[in-house]
Amino acid sequence: MISNDNDSQLKNTDYPSKSIDWLTRLIGFDTVSRHSNLALIEDVQAYCEHLGLTVDLTFNEAKNKANLFVTVPAGANADEVNHGLVLSGHTDVVPVDGQEWTSEPFIATIHGDKLYGRGACDMKGFIACALTLLPQAAKLSKNGQLRRPLHLALSFDEEVGCLGAPLILADLKARGITPDYCIVGEPTKMTMVVAHKGIAVYRCRVHGKSAHSSLTKQGVNAISYASRLIGYVDTLAEELSHRDGALDDGDALFDVPYSTLSVGTIKGGTATNIVPNLCEFTFDYRNLPHMTQDDILAPIQAKVAELNAQMQARAPETGIELMQEESVPAMTDSDSAELQALIAALTGDDKRHKVAYATEGGQFTNAGIPTIICGPGSIEQAHKADEYVELSEIERCDGFLQKLLGSCTVN
Repeated sequence: MISNDNDSQLKNTDYPSKSIDWLTRLIGFDTVSRHSNLALIEDVQAYCEHLGLTVDLTFNEAKNKANLFVTVPAGANADEVNHGLVLSGHTDVVPVDGQEWTSEPFIATIHGDKLYGRGACDMKGFIACALTLLPQAAKLSKNGQLRRPLHLALSFDEEVGCLGAPLILADLKARGITPDYCIVGEPTKMTMVVAHKGIAVYRCRVHGKSAHSSLTKQGVNAISYASRLIGYVDTLAEELSHRDGALDDGDALFDVPYSTLSVGTIKGGTATNIVPNLCEFTFDYRNLPHMTQDDILAPIQAKVAELNAQMQARAPETGIELMQEESVPAMTDSDSAELQALIAALTGDDKRHKVAYATEGGQFTNAGIPTIICGPGSIEQAHKADEYVELSEIERCDGFLQKLLGSCTVN
C-alpha cells in the first residue's frame, strides 16, 4: 500500500453521501500522471468493499498504479456479473506546473456556482457522481431489483496515452465478462458524444553526417532532409483537408470534418558552422473513425524510403527512423444506436456530437462494447489553471445517473 501523509488523512470510513463531497475528496489526491494513483484507488476500493462489493485491480508493470473495476451484480440472486453497463473514468490528471492558480489546485474550493480544483471537470466530477450512486445500486442489487449489472471502471494514465484501459479490457476478456454498453464520463456538458477521432503520434529521427559548413558536400544535412519530410507531411495534411468523402459519411458533425496531420516539435543541429548530423521531429495524426493509420503511414514510409536512398547514396551510415510513440483508436458510433436512443430518452436531448479529441472510448468500442461519452463540465476548462466544474453540472450528472440506474431496475 503506497501513500503519502497528505493522502493518508483522506482514508477513513466516513464516506461522503453527496457528489460534491466526493469530488472534494477525490481532488485531494494528487494523481498527476507522473505520480502513483494508489492512494485514491485504495480509498475507493475500501469504500466499495464497505458496500459489500468485490473489487478487481490491474496494475502497471511497476505496481505503483492501478485500475479498479467493480461490479454491482444483478438478478434475483444478485449473482449476475456479465453484460450490463459500464461507467468509466480515468483517475489521473494533468500537471499544474507553470500554471498560475488563484487557489490550491489539490484542495477543492467553491466560489459562487463553481467548484475549482485539478480534475474538477476532467474527470473526477463524473467519478464522484458514480461513487455517490453506488450505495443505491448496491441496495437494489441485494433486494434482487437490479435487472442488469452496473460496473464502474477507473483507469490510470489516460492523459499520457490511454495506457490503463487496455489492461481493464484484457482482464474482462480473460474473466469472460462482456459489458453491453459503456459511458465514458469525459466533460461534455452532459451532451451526448457518439464518436471521436483517433490519434497516433510519431517521432522521426533523421541521422545525417557532420562536416564543416564550408565543406557541405562532405556531409549530409539532417535538418535539410527533415525539412523535406516535414514538407511532405504538410502536403498530405493539405490533401486530407480537401477529401470529398468526409461529408458524405456524415462527418460534418465533427468540428474539423476531416483527418488532420500536424508537426508538433523539432530539434537539431549544434552550431551554424557545422552540417548537422541529427534532427528529430514529432507529428500527430488524428483520423476520422472510417480512416486508418495506414492511410497516411504508407505514403510517409514511401517518402522515407525515397529520402533514405538519396542520403545513403552520399553516406551509407545515414538514414531516417520513423517510430510510433502513441496510438489511441477512434471511437465509432456504428454499433451504439441502441445506447444512443437510451441516452436521448433519459436526457431529453437527442442531438449527437462528434469531437476531435481522443478518449478511452475508442478502446472500448474496439473491444466490441458500444460506447458514448457524456459527463459534467466543459472540455474548455480541462487542463487549464483554475479548472472548474459548475455545481449545476454535477447536479445534472446526478440526475442523469439516477435515471440510468432506474433503466436498470426491475419495475
